[in-house]
Amino acid sequence: MTALTPTPLTDDLVHGALELERTPRGVQPHRLPAWVRRQLPDPQLLMAEAQPSGVRLVLRTRATAVALDAHPTRLAYVGAPARPAGVYELLVDGEPAGRATVDGGDVLAIDPVTGAREVRPGEPGTVAFRDLPARDKTLELWLPHNELATLVALRTDAPVHPVPTGGRPVWLHHGSSISHGSNATTPTGTWPAVAARAAGVELVNLGFGGSALLDPQTARTMRDTPADLISVKMGINIVNGDTMRLRTFTAAVHGFLDTIRDGHPDTPLLVVSPVLCPIHEDTPGPGAFDPSTFGSGPVRFVATGDPAEVPAGRLTLTVIRDELSRIVTQRGQDDPHLAYLDGRELYGTPDATAHPLPDALHPDAATHRVIGERFARLAFVPGGALARA
Repeated sequence: MTALTPTPLTDDLVHGALELERTPRGVQPHRLPAWVRRQLPDPQLLMAEAQPSGVRLVLRTRATAVALDAHPTRLAYVGAPARPAGVYELLVDGEPAGRATVDGGDVLAIDPVTGAREVRPGEPGTVAFRDLPARDKTLELWLPHNELATLVALRTDAPVHPVPTGGRPVWLHHGSSISHGSNATTPTGTWPAVAARAAGVELVNLGFGGSALLDPQTARTMRDTPADLISVKMGINIVNGDTMRLRTFTAAVHGFLDTIRDGHPDTPLLVVSPVLCPIHEDTPGPGAFDPSTFGSGPVRFVATGDPAEVPAGRLTLTVIRDELSRIVTQRGQDDPHLAYLDGRELYGTPDATAHPLPDALHPDAATHRVIGERFARLAFVPGGALARA
C-alpha cells in the first residue's frame, strides 16, 4: 500500500469558511471572523459558527487515497438520546463517493434545564477514502455540518492542487438552525447544500443555529464577503428567542439590509421569511424544550408566549412574514435587485402533514431535500431572484 504524504492545510484548499484559525490542535475553520467572535462571545453563536456547515476541502489530484485526521467536538443534551456522529462526505467530480465518521473527540454536554455545560475530552480520529479513480479529478471533502471539526492533518498518495472558486457564482446565505442544517443527516443534505449543488453555485453558508438575530456584526461580515448572489432568511430565531418587538424588528431589518447594500449595492438580494412552524405561527415566543418529552424519545419544542400580546408588538411568524413582505415592497421601489420569498413556498401547510417536523421546529433529512430542491427551482431558475446571467 502506498504511503500517504501530508499536505499543508492552506486557505486555498478550504471552501466555504471565512477564516482558518491555527490552534495547538490543528486548523479550526470559522464561518465568522475573529473580530465578530470577540464582540459577540455568546456560547451558542460561537458553537454554531465553528460548526463547519457548508465548509469543504476542494482538491485537484490523481490521488487514489485520501485521509483526514480531525478532532471533533460533539454536542449532547442531558436527558436526550445521543446524537449521531457528524458525517464527512466525499464527492468525486461532483458525485458521491463515500461517507465516514471520526471516532473519539470531545463531547460538549448541555443541560437543557439549567444551561450548564461540561466538556468531556477525547482524542482525534481519522476518516479515510481509498480506491478512488486513478485519474485527474476534483475531490470535495465536506466537513460535518453539526459538530466542530478541528483539522489535524490531510494526507494523500499523490500531490494535490487547489481549485479556484472563480469558475462558479458565489452564493452567500444567512439563516437560522434550519439553514445551518439541523436534523439533516449529511453535510450535502442540508437544504442550502442541496440548492447550491442543484444550481451549480459556490455556497458560503452563514446559517447559525439559534443565532439568526439580525446582529449588525453578521451584516457587516456579509457586506465584506465577496458574493455574486445573496439571500437572508430571517424571523424564526427572533420569535423563538422572543428577542424583539415589532418596532425594533422593523428597524433591525432595514439596518441589516442597509449594511449589506453598503458592500453589495447591485447584487441580487433575496429576503426569505420563515418556513411554516405551527407552534409559532400565531403564538409568540419564547420557545422552550417540552419537559414532558425528556427521556422518552426525541425532545420537542413548545411556544410559551401569549397570543393576546401580539397587538402590543409581540412577534409571531405571521406578523414577521407580513412585515418582511411590506419592507421588501417598500425598499423595492428604489432597489430593483431586491426580492422577497415567502418561506411557506418552501415548506407550507400541506407539508406539515406529509413531512411533519419531528421536534416541532426543525425539518428532517427528507424535508431538507424538499426545501433545497424547491429553493433551487424558485430562486435560481431563469427569472428567479437569484438567477445567473
